[in-house]
Amino acid sequence: MTVNAAPETTALPRQGTLSIIWQGLTRNKSGFAGAVIVLLILGLAYIGPFLIDRHNPSDGAKVWQAPSAEHLLGTNLQGKDTLIKVILGGAEPLWVGILAALIAVGVAVVVGSVAGYFRGKVDTVALQLTDITLTIPGIVLMLVLTTMYRSISATAIAVIIGVTTAPVLVRSIRAQVMSLKEREFVEAARLQNLGAGRIIFTEILPNMGGYIFVNFILAINNAIYALVGMYLLGLLPSTADNWGLMIYESWNSGAFRLPRALPYIAVPLALIILFQIGLVAMSRSLEQALNPRLRER
Repeated sequence: MTVNAAPETTALPRQGTLSIIWQGLTRNKSGFAGAVIVLLILGLAYIGPFLIDRHNPSDGAKVWQAPSAEHLLGTNLQGKDTLIKVILGGAEPLWVGILAALIAVGVAVVVGSVAGYFRGKVDTVALQLTDITLTIPGIVLMLVLTTMYRSISATAIAVIIGVTTAPVLVRSIRAQVMSLKEREFVEAARLQNLGAGRIIFTEILPNMGGYIFVNFILAINNAIYALVGMYLLGLLPSTADNWGLMIYESWNSGAFRLPRALPYIAVPLALIILFQIGLVAMSRSLEQALNPRLRER
């Protein structure tokens, strides 16, 4: 999924990027709230495991126990503490989502900008490759690749998701670059003989910052959905703690029918939804901050 709003052509000010981002988040309540949600969930996933006892043994006498003082979120089918599994299960899906988005956006920005700027044979080859990839539904391609490697790692999953979702964004970035390269500030850069690489990466792409960032956020959301979907279909290995795996286990065992087992499926699902809501809210504020015309309003 991509956003097709045209980027602005006004050059970004020399103010520091971090300062611009901070101002964009703090001037908008929803954006700031979204950033807080995202940081809290990232903290839970990456700092939380160091603050708890990771030992979580199985106990047949405590299968699907309701929340209690001993187990704040109850237990699962093996009698393991649900809260511990929630804390340990967030790192992988978030890592896969972020890495897949970085790969998808990175490939799209490089290929799309080069194809859109140079046109000719480079553009033809890029379009043919993306057309071939787009003829195969992304979810089908991901399913085929993941079923071929049953012991696939989280990083490999991220690479597969990133590569299979990049083509749509490649065409979008290409179209934006083709539009921007005809603008006056790019013509002025050409007259100064700045070089194609410098023009692309210092003149054109900075004016697409908000557009690229919003698509990066959407790519994270899509990657997490893809990961959870593959777990629900039972296509990924079930060796590590993972929110997607927790949802799969709850569904596969029929635990969603047991009121006392509700936290095991509801909590990871709620955290995924909250993380994505936080990203969307934060992205709107950052798009405004990175868009020169919107920032002046």
